[in-house]
Amino acid sequence: MSERDGAGADVRPSLAVWKLASCDGCQLTLLDCEEELLAIAGAVRIAHFTEMSSASVSGPYDVSLVEGSITTEEDAARIGEVRRSSRTLVTIGACATAGGIQSLRNFSEPGSFARTVYAHPEYLRSLETSTPVEAHVRVDLALHGCPIDRGQLLEVVAALLAGRRPVLPGHSVCEQCKSRGTVCVLVAGSTPCLGPVTRAGCGAICPAVGRGCFGCFGPADTANTASLARRLAADGVSPDAVVRLFRTFNAGAPAFEKESRAHERGLLAR
Repeated sequence: MSERDGAGADVRPSLAVWKLASCDGCQLTLLDCEEELLAIAGAVRIAHFTEMSSASVSGPYDVSLVEGSITTEEDAARIGEVRRSSRTLVTIGACATAGGIQSLRNFSEPGSFARTVYAHPEYLRSLETSTPVEAHVRVDLALHGCPIDRGQLLEVVAALLAGRRPVLPGHSVCEQCKSRGTVCVLVAGSTPCLGPVTRAGCGAICPAVGRGCFGCFGPADTANTASLARRLAADGVSPDAVVRLFRTFNAGAPAFEKESRAHERGLLAR
C-alpha cells in the first residue's frame, strides 16, 4: 500500500512528541526502542520530536505524546496549543500524569525550594505549583511511570495505529512480584514498600533485589493507601517516614497526595 496519495503527499498518521518540565527520560524511552523505532518511523510520520530531530512540521497531528508537567505560564499556554492541534493527546510519565518530582514544591511555602537551591531566585519565573497536564486540558490516554515502560509505549503506539484501546495494567506491583516468584519484602522483612498500592509496569524490579517499591508508576486503580499506611505504622515506620515514602516521583497523584497530607497533619498536630 502506498504511503503517499495521488498528489505525492505523505498520508501516514502524524506523530508529535512534546516536552514540558521534565528530565527527558520518557522521550529517551521512545528512542531506546531501537529496532522497533524503525518500524514506528515507517508506520507514522514523525512531525515534531526535538529530542530526535530539529525538523518540525506544523499540525494538526493525529497523535501527540506529551512529557512533563505544567510549571510556568508558558507551559500552560503551550499545552493549550498542543491540545488544539492534536486529535489524540497522550501524557507520558510521572511528570505529565502527576506533576512529577517537581510537585514536591506543592507541599511547601511558595518559593521556598527556589530560595534554597538558587542564589538569585528573583530571576526565576514559575507557577507556585507543578501540575499534571490533565489539570489544564483534556487528556485522551495516560501512560504512567518514571520513566515509562518501553513495552507499554509500543503497545500504545500499536493500538492507536490499529484503532483500538491499548491494553495497559491497572493492578498493583504485588501481582508482578507473585508472577516472578519474589518473596514479599513487606510481609517477610517488614521493609517499607509501596508495591501494594502502586500500578504495575516496572516488572517489580526493586522488590526482586530486596528493596521496597518507590511507587514509580503511581497509584494502582484500586489503591488502598490508608490500609498500607496502617501496616507500615504497625511495623514501626514513623509518620514522617510515611510522608516521605508517598512523596517521591508521583507525590502529586491524588491517592498518594491525600495519604501524605493526612500523615503530615498528624505530625503538625503533635
